[in-house]
Amino acid sequence: MSLANIALNQIIVMFLIIIVGIVCYKCKLIDKETNKKLSDLLLMLVNPLVIFVSYQRDFSKELLNGLMISFLLAIITHIFGIFISYLIFRGKNNPDVVIERFSTIYSNCGFMGIPLVNGIFGGEGVFYITAYMTIFNLFIWTQGLIMMVGKQDKKTMVKTLISPTLVAIILGLVFFVIQIRVPSIIFKTADYVASMNTPLAMMIAGVTIAQTNIKKVFAKLRIYLVVIVKLLLIPGILLIIYSRFPLNDVVITTAVLAAACPTAATGTLFALKYNKNALYASEIFAITTVASMATIPIIMALTELIL
Repeated sequence: MSLANIALNQIIVMFLIIIVGIVCYKCKLIDKETNKKLSDLLLMLVNPLVIFVSYQRDFSKELLNGLMISFLLAIITHIFGIFISYLIFRGKNNPDVVIERFSTIYSNCGFMGIPLVNGIFGGEGVFYITAYMTIFNLFIWTQGLIMMVGKQDKKTMVKTLISPTLVAIILGLVFFVIQIRVPSIIFKTADYVASMNTPLAMMIAGVTIAQTNIKKVFAKLRIYLVVIVKLLLIPGILLIIYSRFPLNDVVITTAVLAAACPTAATGTLFALKYNKNALYASEIFAITTVASMATIPIIMALTELIL
């Protein structure tokens, strides 16, 4: 089965779970507060366990080299995203330009990236995407925060740097390098909890989308520019650049896939906290999430063709 078909099948499954989340919200099985708690559960427990479990594998220099290259590609991806966002989205008199830039730069690499990579490449893909998530967290709580509020919130940054996700990455990497294996019963427990990642992430996305008026959102032409730049232009150009170097195909594909994911949900959270247009941020999140169901298979088809 081709890479594009695998991605498409995974996308369809995820989209159906998103619909379940929408139905749960409409039927009042999950409300806004419950969704926030589920989001915290995903970010604070499930995601870190997915990452840690992915590091519980036999050591090899090839994997370690691939991880280091993934870190480098993640840095390049974010710097390139910042450059493109400032180049395309302008307007001193447009207060929403910061939302558009933020939405263009930062991907939903945890919620969407991990389930997708796990579905396509399994643990090896998750292993590599942890590098992207590390750089994502460093950039979003420095450049992203400064861009959103105009100054650095040092307390928030320090708090984030010791988040469960980064702790899981550090511990997982240390355990991988010195080959510490947790007892089988603990590993199996962690693996069971980690398996909730995809359904939980997609249901949360569905509940979030259900809170927006999709019909009105589709009439906002400006959002389509964000969709094109975020989901097609940036990952497409990066794919062409990365393919010029003799790198592992899985490493390249994982980096491109992470960049091709829809807008980060963190944009809406930042907008709420720092009095920006949170409605617009949630609308971009909703539309890019829905649009990614079509754009990600396209990017994966191009990746397979070029690589």
